[in-house]
Amino acid sequence: MVEQWCIRVPAKRGEELRLALIEEGVLDLSLKVRRDGSLLFFPVTERREGAVRDDFESQQGRLVLPRHELVGGIAIMQNHDPAGAAKILASRPSLHTVLCAASDVSGEYRTRKFAVLAGLPTTRTQVIEYGHRFIVDLSTAYFSARLSSERQRILSRMGDDETVLDMFAGVGPFAITLAVRALLIVASDINPDAILLMLANLAQNRTKNVLPVLADAHHLPARMPCRFNRIVMNLPLSGTAFLPDAFLLCKPGGIIHFYSLVSKEGEHLSAISELGGTTVSERIVRSYSPSQWHAVYDIVVGKN
Repeated sequence: MVEQWCIRVPAKRGEELRLALIEEGVLDLSLKVRRDGSLLFFPVTERREGAVRDDFESQQGRLVLPRHELVGGIAIMQNHDPAGAAKILASRPSLHTVLCAASDVSGEYRTRKFAVLAGLPTTRTQVIEYGHRFIVDLSTAYFSARLSSERQRILSRMGDDETVLDMFAGVGPFAITLAVRALLIVASDINPDAILLMLANLAQNRTKNVLPVLADAHHLPARMPCRFNRIVMNLPLSGTAFLPDAFLLCKPGGIIHFYSLVSKEGEHLSAISELGGTTVSERIVRSYSPSQWHAVYDIVVGKN
């Protein structure tokens, strides 16, 4: 038996979760999924929101692939391993390229460099997520397939006809997902390549209530003619600097979903309180490194 992180889910939702974990590249295929009564236990390769530790049997004879993340038809490896890349490419007919991250996410455009290890020499692909299609180019605009469940979580908590601001919208996955229930979404990004991809994604998803804005988020309070019911802040590396701007842009009683890399629980609670916010929840989205994790704070803005 092997101890591993796992996600528990009712058996009737098992196939839905299995496909989502495979798409994210985090299902541990070396271990067997376990059933206990009406629950299924899916082993995953990293700690994430809702995960617990449990024991699993190994998959005897199962091809164990190098660790990688899937983004549409592209697999991303953390190590420069051409032989492993060839195995990954051969393992799934839907894949067309295997990349290796050659740098960390950096700069105001949140981009990183890649080396092509196998397949077509491209960083561009299409991602299908809960019925939406997103064109992404990993070298020119930020995109994270691992936030698909977060997009659905926020959608499930929205009321009808909300006004929403996506402060760091990228190619538009949050904006297009939430547009199903929103009255209007303003989707802002400082990266012109991201805005161009967002325009293509809005067209192919036939989304008409999203307004793309090319802007530095620090300038939004002076430019926006209204305040919003809900704000999404997905800038985990440096979003803290924009929290005061988000509070200025949010209606009293509105909600801010603030994503950040943290190294301890409650890391931002004091700053949120000082700005006049109440933290409803602090949740782990996924692991980022042995000493950091990607967290989301759901914040209610003060009524005064």
